[in-house]
Amino acid sequence: MSENKLSLEKRTLTGKKAAGLRADGLIPSVIYGEGEPLLAQSIYNDTEKVLRSAGYHSTIDIDVSGKKLMAIVKDVAIDPVSRKIVNVEFQAVSADKPVEATTPIILEGFDSSEANKLHYTLLQVMEEIDVKAKPADLPKQITIDASKMATLEDKITVADIILPEGVTLADKELSSDQVIANLYDPAAVAAQREAEEAAAKEAAEASAADVPSDNGSKPEEAAEGEAKEEAKE
Repeated sequence: MSENKLSLEKRTLTGKKAAGLRADGLIPSVIYGEGEPLLAQSIYNDTEKVLRSAGYHSTIDIDVSGKKLMAIVKDVAIDPVSRKIVNVEFQAVSADKPVEATTPIILEGFDSSEANKLHYTLLQVMEEIDVKAKPADLPKQITIDASKMATLEDKITVADIILPEGVTLADKELSSDQVIANLYDPAAVAAQREAEEAAAKEAAEASAADVPSDNGSKPEEAAEGEAKEEAKE
């Protein structure tokens, strides 16, 4: 049994006609894995609440017009302007068969690290990972200890992941050296940027000083010539 539960109804409206469902506060959805794809619809607020809780990693007990299924979220389509959910794809799963799911990676303990004391910044470049397990064993998150980070050479990689029992990485070709997070020094980055800007300014000033005036002379030579002409007059 899952702690996430959602009631749906079968639907017949498809394509552009499904837009009318959204206007009525409903979300169209599709459920795969039960033979032919099953078209369904559900109340927007109820669906959004369950999706926030389940994410892409937890199972959902679905009741489709009396038919009970266990599923995970396969994809969620979001309107780019309103940021509202416009469609959901579910994948029906079996309790005794492994499934793949996307799990967030959470880094803990960085606040107490030596790197943080040196005011280094932790940059997480990989925020989720695909895992494989039976539905009941799917982890809500993968937690990695970042408290031991100390120097700019330190980094967290896939090799630092400790998977729960019964859970494996879905991508067997994923390198153990794949970087999940590394460090950088904001002060050093700012200093380098200032140095580059200063060098660019000096180069621009030097270039301007070498530009000939209209009479073919450099600016300073032209000024001296004008002064001499004025003295003669």
